[in-house]
Formats: sequence, C-alpha cells, structure tokens
Amino acid sequence: MQGKLYLCATPIGNLEDITIRVLKTLKEVDLIAAEDTRNSIKLLNHFQIKTPMTSYHEHNKIDKAYQLVEKMKQGQNIALITDAGTPGISDPGEDLVRICQESGVAVTSLPGAAACITALTMSGLPTRRFAFEAFLPRDKKERARVLSSLQQETRTIIIYEAPHHLIKTLKELLEALGDRTITLCRELTKKYETVFPTTISGAISYYGEPGNGPRGEYVLVIQGKSQQELVKEQRQVWESTSLKEHMQHYESQGIPHKDAMKLVAKDRGISKREVYGGLLKEAD
Repeated sequence: MQGKLYLCATPIGNLEDITIRVLKTLKEVDLIAAEDTRNSIKLLNHFQIKTPMTSYHEHNKIDKAYQLVEKMKQGQNIALITDAGTPGISDPGEDLVRICQESGVAVTSLPGAAACITALTMSGLPTRRFAFEAFLPRDKKERARVLSSLQQETRTIIIYEAPHHLIKTLKELLEALGDRTITLCRELTKKYETVFPTTISGAISYYGEPGNGPRGEYVLVIQGKSQQELVKEQRQVWESTSLKEHMQHYESQGIPHKDAMKLVAKDRGISKREVYGGLLKEAD
C-alpha cells in the first residue's frame, strides 16, 4: 500500500500548543521531513520522539519532494513539519503537497497553530474576510506591485515581517495605503506576547523612539479600505468625466439608455433627473 503525507502543525512559541494527534503521528510515521532539522530536533527531543528526520527546505524543495514522493509510493508514511506553525503556509510545504497531488499520493493535514490566524483573531479587526500576504517580496518591482494591489483591498490584510525590516515596511505601507488602523503582534503564545493596536503612523513613531526598537518576529494585521472610501474615490473619478462619456461607458456594453442613466446617477451620488439635466446642458 502507498504511504501518506501528514502535514503536522507545530507550536509557534508555546510547546503546550502541540496536539495529541500530532504527537502520536510524529511517533508513528516512518520519516519526518523538517524545514530546519537543527531547530526541529529540540521539539522532538522535548517530546521524546525518536523518528528519523530529513531536511526539506526552500533550497531543495523540488528535487527532495520527488524523492519523498517515491518513498511514499513505496509505502512509507511521512510527516512534514515547519520551523513553527502549519506546513504549507508561507513555506515550501505547498510545493510538496502539489507534487503529492500530481503523483496520486494522499495528503492529510493535522490542524494546529498558525501565526496568521492567531494574530487575526486577537487583532480587534474584522475577521470574516482577510487577505494573507505573508512576507512581502524583497524584489523592488514585485514588492511595489503587491503594495499597489493592496491599495484597493477591502479585506483585513495580514503581513509577516522581521524586526530589522519593520520600520521600513511600515513606511512603505503608509505611503501605499495611507494611515490605516493596524495591530502589530509579536512573540505570539510566548511569555512576552505583545498585541499593539495603533495606526501605521503611530507604529512608525513608537518604534522610532529610543528603547522601542522592534524585537521578535511580527505579524501585521491591517484594516482594509472601507466601502465608503472606495465609493468616494470612484465618484471622484467619474466627476472628472463628462456625463456623456459616462453614459457611453454603459451604453457601449449594450445597457439600455434609461438603465444606463440609473447607473450613472448611482455612480455620481445624484438623482436621475440631475443626470438628464446635465446631459442637456452638455449638449447645448
């Protein structure tokens, strides 16, 4: 029989957050694939787990994935663990899962800690809809593209950041998004866990003060753009367009004249009568 890949969530700080199911699985599988074996051995030793371990990381993720898939095809069960949290979330685990799926190898996920969800739930910001960006790209062009795409994002935004890049990233967020509400979470589940609700400009000011330098890995939870802001911006765009051009925008899509007039009125926040009157004036 073929083996299976087990995605095992490990603690992001507090070792007591590991589940009984994960501990049982890590003891019973044939092999554990770890993002950093030097880091993971501490976890395994703490729970007296003697299962053999192999490295699976960003620099060997494709070649090693095919090797692991072959082992599972031969009947071995393999557990995948990351440095902390749930495998496949902002780490090379997603590639292993994809290759398993393509190769017909079964994959199951053992739920547990995830920094993005932990931070989101304690941020005080809307949780129903969110956009997870993990670490922003380091490439300048790609980074600018992502920041630009977030400008119109209405969902709560979640970003990871290292302490030595935090202030620079906050300044870029301020420039790209404006001064939004933000909650900065660090040392999640640990003794000195910090949840800091503020604004982007407030965070820049705070971390720029002597003695307040960033420490630890951060999860930034940022308020999305409100629908009111989007409507206001769209109205400003339409106000710079003539009523005739605005009407043509809809009528060129095959929308009847009367219906197009209703849409134009809605876009501009005015009455249908005002649209009609304005069209007459433009025609004079």
